[in-house]
Amino acid sequence: MTYLLGIDIGTYQGKAVLARPDGTVVAQAVRDHRMDVPRPGWAEHDADAVWWDGLVALCRDVLAGVDAGAVAALAVSGIGPCVLPVDGDGAPLCPAILYGVDARAGAQIAAMTERLGADAMLDVSGNVLTTQSVGPKVQWLRDERPALWDRTAAIETCTTFLVRRLTGERVLDHHSAGQWTPFYDARAGTWSEAMCQGVVEVDRLPRLVWTTDVAGTVTDAAAAATGLAPGTPVTAGTIDAAAEAVSVGVRDAGDLMVMYGSSMFLIQVTPDRLVDAALWSAPWLWPGTWCSMAGQGTSGTLTRWFRDVLARELGDDAFAALCAEAAATPPGAEGLLCLPYFSGERTPIQDPQARGAFFGLNLTHGRGHLFRAACEGVAMGTAHVVETFRAGGAAPSRVLAVGGGVRNAVWLQATGDLTGVAQHLCRSSVGASLGDAFLAGCAVGAVDPGAIADWNPVERVVEPVARDVYARQYALWRELYEGTKGIAHRL
Repeated sequence: MTYLLGIDIGTYQGKAVLARPDGTVVAQAVRDHRMDVPRPGWAEHDADAVWWDGLVALCRDVLAGVDAGAVAALAVSGIGPCVLPVDGDGAPLCPAILYGVDARAGAQIAAMTERLGADAMLDVSGNVLTTQSVGPKVQWLRDERPALWDRTAAIETCTTFLVRRLTGERVLDHHSAGQWTPFYDARAGTWSEAMCQGVVEVDRLPRLVWTTDVAGTVTDAAAAATGLAPGTPVTAGTIDAAAEAVSVGVRDAGDLMVMYGSSMFLIQVTPDRLVDAALWSAPWLWPGTWCSMAGQGTSGTLTRWFRDVLARELGDDAFAALCAEAAATPPGAEGLLCLPYFSGERTPIQDPQARGAFFGLNLTHGRGHLFRAACEGVAMGTAHVVETFRAGGAAPSRVLAVGGGVRNAVWLQATGDLTGVAQHLCRSSVGASLGDAFLAGCAVGAVDPGAIADWNPVERVVEPVARDVYARQYALWRELYEGTKGIAHRL
């Protein structure tokens, strides 16, 4: 028997899938962990406790009772782009600074943009600087932690850290590197000496490879920790959102993934390199392929915050109860709007100082109205992103929805109604770890890259039904941000 192992480390949870080459899932495992917010606008993970210990536990969970020698390959994915400085022995020097939900480097974004030029960065990397960018966070380390920076031998992200612990090889896939703005030269497919100058030496950055390249094999030390067999091939891995897109069949130009996760993330495969300052551009997972991306700052994290602050007494049934209360409230939440910018916002407004708000409250509104408005606010942000794709000439031809948030019927339907697109849902919503297992199979020739439709076929389609109801609400929602952003910035 041959197995393919996929492991994903997300913002709040790690998942593992052990599958056969025909897509049959043999075992699954889930491990929760925490995201630390030591200050407003910061977001961190302990790389040892969350990333490595999480992977070790997930490996041991899914390999229980299985011949580890039958695992043909392992692929990992993880949140990103993150910034983790490590010393010469590979030990983390501080908690990992997470992706765009961490907005600490605002001053560095402004200074680097002025020094390098937004147009120059857009030309080289395909992106401008935002809270998602790696460059300003590396500069933040230099500016704010100089003693730590002097000890920094390398900069890693989640997958780089995990693959190095497993194999001894420090690598990064081109898709992930495309989001290490401004360091990556998208046209040349290399690190840009000019964009790195004065911030980080190129030799402190990982070696670039493609997602399904085999980075190395499991070392004896990693085997002893994880239960994997020594010599097991390990791929370069990729960012979790890309693996999630693979899991639902995103492959051809026009395919758009909408990922309902801790932060909403959208990836659309494009026929050519699409450069738009309001979106993110990167190579896709294979040579000669491209994608355009967008990410919202708070999505599932907003519903989690709502539960913890306003529905804690509901216990384990909180989300189901909140969804029921929201479903009993009409679309539009009877005139209540929510700006979901509780961690600033990424695409398309690129405003780390944006703030959340509920607007239009009156004494008839209850918790169900508030929760519906929160879900609709996130959906309106997604509609804003899809508008931006269309305006950039990348109207989606097929939309595939995935992630834990698809179980929230109010959020799912509102997204379809506001964007006006049908959403295809596949049989499995396991997500990135399933995509990882598939990519592991592609890497060692055990799986045909076109076979994902057999692994995870489309099971149902959610059509938009209440587009007219939201037309007025959405226009007012757009006005609400413009009318209040000055106040938010001053706050």
